[in-house]
Amino acid sequence: MILASHVIFGAYGFWLPNDPRGSWSDFVGAWELFRFGPATKVETRASLAHQPHDRAARRAAKEALKYPAIHLTGVQARAVGRGFAASASNGEVTVLACAILPQHVHLVVVRHRVKVEWIVNQMKGAATRQLLEEGLHPFAAWRRPDGEVPMCWAAKLWKVYLDSDEDVARAVTYVEQNPVKEGKPRQKWSFVTRL
Repeated sequence: MILASHVIFGAYGFWLPNDPRGSWSDFVGAWELFRFGPATKVETRASLAHQPHDRAARRAAKEALKYPAIHLTGVQARAVGRGFAASASNGEVTVLACAILPQHVHLVVVRHRVKVEWIVNQMKGAATRQLLEEGLHPFAAWRRPDGEVPMCWAAKLWKVYLDSDEDVARAVTYVEQNPVKEGKPRQKWSFVTRL
């Protein structure tokens, strides 16, 4: 039985559909990116982050994006956390671990009555609203004539279902250690329920 999910989702520009290491995308929707090759769809559920790849090609593709790839500041990450807290509270979602990094987010979420994809979409929306409310949205300078700003999150997510207490504990530890691996302090969020 599924007890929880470990989910990872990126900010805009974090993991492109034609990343040389592979992706979970079926197509490249922007001509600017398609010039760097078709989607590099893979079927593996294992992380591809540490696979060797052509860093220069990846960097060139990111530079061709319509907007700059997002790198959240600490102030922006705290706003995202406040959005996540509101979403978790409103949806009665139990979050066991959270790491908000400059280009992506890790969450461990307890199984809920709705799919984890829905939970993540709600959290992305709440984080976006919080960034806008606090005047911290990374794409505020690209506001459209209708007042809307471009999406700051990637559309999809990566998930692993956790079906044992050991799997859950391992995922929580992994998420808690993720900022430390990047040379950042360990994160503590008010909406996270400790095991």
